[in-house]
Amino acid sequence: MTEERKYRKPSLMEAVLVLLFSAAFIGAGVLYWEVSVHIPIVVAATVASLVGRFVLGRPWRDIEEGMVNGIMVGMQAMLILYIIGMLVGTWIPGGVVPSMIYYGLSILNPAAFLLTALIICSIVSFATGTSWGTSGTVGIALMGIGAGLGIPAPITAGFIISGAYVGDKMSPLSDTTNLAPAVAGTDLFQHIRAMMWTTLPTYAIVCVAAVFLGMKYAGGTLDVAKIKAIQAVLAGEFNISLMGLIPPILVILMCVMKIPAIPGLFAGVVAGGVLALFNGYGVGDILSVTLDGYSAKLAADLANAGDMATVAKLMQEAGISGVTPEMAKEVGTLLSDLLTRGGMMSMANTIALITCALAFGGIMERCGFLEVILDNVLRVVRSVGGLATSVIVASFISNLFLGDQYLSIAMPGRIFKPAFEWKGLHPRMLSRSLEDSGTLTSVLIPWNTCGAYNSGVLGVPTVQYAPFAILNWLNPIMAITITYLGIGVAWKGKDGEPVIAKERPAELA
Repeated sequence: MTEERKYRKPSLMEAVLVLLFSAAFIGAGVLYWEVSVHIPIVVAATVASLVGRFVLGRPWRDIEEGMVNGIMVGMQAMLILYIIGMLVGTWIPGGVVPSMIYYGLSILNPAAFLLTALIICSIVSFATGTSWGTSGTVGIALMGIGAGLGIPAPITAGFIISGAYVGDKMSPLSDTTNLAPAVAGTDLFQHIRAMMWTTLPTYAIVCVAAVFLGMKYAGGTLDVAKIKAIQAVLAGEFNISLMGLIPPILVILMCVMKIPAIPGLFAGVVAGGVLALFNGYGVGDILSVTLDGYSAKLAADLANAGDMATVAKLMQEAGISGVTPEMAKEVGTLLSDLLTRGGMMSMANTIALITCALAFGGIMERCGFLEVILDNVLRVVRSVGGLATSVIVASFISNLFLGDQYLSIAMPGRIFKPAFEWKGLHPRMLSRSLEDSGTLTSVLIPWNTCGAYNSGVLGVPTVQYAPFAILNWLNPIMAITITYLGIGVAWKGKDGEPVIAKERPAELA
């Protein structure tokens, strides 16, 4: 048997069948059996390996090497995610996250509720790196405030989701913001800089829409009691101060100074730890929260109190006044869910999922399934705009059929990475396109994990809030438009740094 026969490429039909089976099984696992996506991905990877071994004739060591190489692509992202867990673990007792929530709620204004709700969710999501945590905590509180102002629930939910996802998308603490550059082959801060080209103009349009729609409900009365209760419980458990803004400012400055992500984020961990020391936590406490995360104390006690007398006693001990015990218990539940998080171990599930997804992608790549599909796509797609559009559409289709945003970043990323390299584009163009669609469109699909979650916690059907989640559907359109116009297109320079130009510079050809 010749070497070519041993290592033959799959046909287009074989590649499509493997991909369709994988999508169907993973989708069924998430949507029908309602299990975590990890094991369905492992099953799909197993089937792809079996086809590669017994149909295409590839030896196991070759398939295993592809799997390991696929995982190695994400090693930096996994290290960063562990550091992010440590960072969140120190930022909560250090008062960073509580201070950002506290001051964010202070800017609420009935005349511009939708705009301020959008900004608050952006701040909280950027500070915590989680859209789910934002919509499931602060988002619920804002839904109640919006109802009191007479604003229809789908409108409020749409702007909450827009804010939650822009913060998640742009935050260096977010898992998807780290996964996308890992898959594409660029670094975290290059990825964030690239997303500014598409996200900032989209965000500006969403802000204008928030002001315009909010004018209709400007005469409503703000639920000041709930806001004061949230701020009172935060102040009772944490040291609220402008000093809490120093660590995030430090991380942003390091990003601007092009400090690599790992030392830049670790500096934020140290800064948060120092603030926690000043707030009365011991060294042992700080070391513990960097591993296991912070567990809310006062908020949890209020949430778990058996009667209002106990709540009143807790409030007296914490110096909380001007708030009813019933309201204190309600916001205690919200804040307990939001603030019990962080630590290295909190990232274990996400890192396991990324490992499974990247291993699957490595197998699909090594066995040639992705190459065959890409070759057929590139027969009709040649322009930079066409490549970006293809990635954005592929990520959306992945969200439709795979039901998970991580796979909607990992799979199209593995498929299109060689095409962006061949074209001479900087890999941050690929990572930007992946997140412009893979992260944002997931919440617009009712059966996707993100859509189902947000619909459940906000109490609004996905199809009803989707038109008002303007950022989530407008950002992919903006990304396609500005790429076709040649705005913000980054080519890979000879030193590996991006070169911004509409057309590829002649010296790089």
